[in-house]
Amino acid sequence: MTAELRAAARHVDRRRFLTVTGAAAALAFAVNLPAAGAASAAELDARKITEDPFTLGVASGDPLPGSVLLWTRLAPSPYEPGGGLPRARVQVRWELAHDEAFTRIARRGHATAHPEFDHTVHVEAGGLAPGRPYYYRFRAGAWLSPVGRTRTAPHAAARVGELRLAAASCQAYHDGYFTAYRHLAEEDVHAVFHLGDYLYEYAVDAAGGHRRYTDRQLPAHFNRETVTLEDYRLRYALYKTDGDLKAAHAAHPFVVTWDDHETENNYAGGTPENDVPPEEFLLRRAAAYRAYWENQPLRTPQRPTGADMRLYRRLRFGDLAQFDILDTRQYRSDQAYGDGWQTPGPESEDPARTMTGAEQERWLLDGWKDSGAIWNVVPQQVTFARRRNVPGPDFKLSMDAWDGYPASRKRILDGAQAAGVENLVVLTGDVHVGYAFDLKADFDDPASRTVGTELVATSVSSGRDGADKPANWDNLTRANPHLRFYNGRRGYLRVTLTPGHARADFRTVSAVTTPGASVTTAASFVTESGNPGLRPV
Repeated sequence: MTAELRAAARHVDRRRFLTVTGAAAALAFAVNLPAAGAASAAELDARKITEDPFTLGVASGDPLPGSVLLWTRLAPSPYEPGGGLPRARVQVRWELAHDEAFTRIARRGHATAHPEFDHTVHVEAGGLAPGRPYYYRFRAGAWLSPVGRTRTAPHAAARVGELRLAAASCQAYHDGYFTAYRHLAEEDVHAVFHLGDYLYEYAVDAAGGHRRYTDRQLPAHFNRETVTLEDYRLRYALYKTDGDLKAAHAAHPFVVTWDDHETENNYAGGTPENDVPPEEFLLRRAAAYRAYWENQPLRTPQRPTGADMRLYRRLRFGDLAQFDILDTRQYRSDQAYGDGWQTPGPESEDPARTMTGAEQERWLLDGWKDSGAIWNVVPQQVTFARRRNVPGPDFKLSMDAWDGYPASRKRILDGAQAAGVENLVVLTGDVHVGYAFDLKADFDDPASRTVGTELVATSVSSGRDGADKPANWDNLTRANPHLRFYNGRRGYLRVTLTPGHARADFRTVSAVTTPGASVTTAASFVTESGNPGLRPV
């Protein structure tokens, strides 16, 4: 697309954005459950729903020792605004059982699918036993949802011998099939950590981009960038109709955090990628944040307030692991030197620059002081380790990654040392490749002390098929001696934690532009408890 056409497209999107109805804008900024007047509006008898409303599947998330969050969304016509339902409340029943046949019910109840929340349902199912699996389902009228399987976390004081988790990120629908999720659904893991770019704001054509559909066509409203609340809601519906993604959600509880594309590419705090008025971008951000909460298995404390949403939070799995889930988008300083790969200098190295914001940084460091867990794991978005693009003195660094915020990174590493964190593992997404890094006390000195590990999960589909050795493989591996592994295929990361070690398996698929590809383990690494540093298995 030429620059003129891109500018014209932005103008059309901006005009469409500015002419969106006042009701949609109000929805974007509404924060609480519908007021009494709205709640007393019409209620739809669920028995009158004539088509399956559970087209988007089920999900669970944020497991605690005594509870788990259950999610679904009613959408008999998922590609239509409102999911094909009228603006009326729908009563939904839910059940949680000890067995897949639902002969031993653990908990059951009712929930309301409000039209103000696009008929999504968030159930915080409590009173559960810690550290055990459960099965769940929903019912609306005569319709029964697929069955999901979830797990509660172990008790905070429990001695845990093993924890298996997976990490995934970057699933551009238009770049290919979500085959990795089909394989991930079959893995035996306790939880899946999604590290951002759950959806992309870019247009998806009638053929599904590189999926190249020949048996159907997607509606024309997907073939534009997401800007309004309705746009984002419809885009989540498109993604969540994918059978492989639905299978992964039904198989495992997810712990989610966002990166940029859930809103807009490379935005930083309140600063948009493109030159639009700040108030216009904040309205877009509010719409994106609201749709994100609606469509993810997130608890009530994460429900947004206008253009703000507290996504950073902490989960504990017995004495074995503490997970501090970060948000490196909402509070960061604007990228230095105009973003992209740049030569570092005074602007990027300004000590005042922050990736997390001061409040989140204090929360993280204080949480480490009180942790006591064997492994302290930080699921977050962008590459944490230093990553020079070429060997020699004329290197550049990514201003969107932690390399653009080195003072912020140093405060984090110094805080980990001060808190006595011996086993630091950073989980990362964003870059559409698999990396394994040793985190160094001084990245300028390869012989300096190793203080932790960074494991980067490749994309589910973004970047299309990829290659085992991308074009810059030689430059990156020579320029960064602390980089222990680099692979450019699609897939996911599997991590096994025990009191004695952490093992990382980089699982990759051979292709995503055609469905049904096989999965293999491209490499495996282990880091020992109390002895940071990766070694191949």
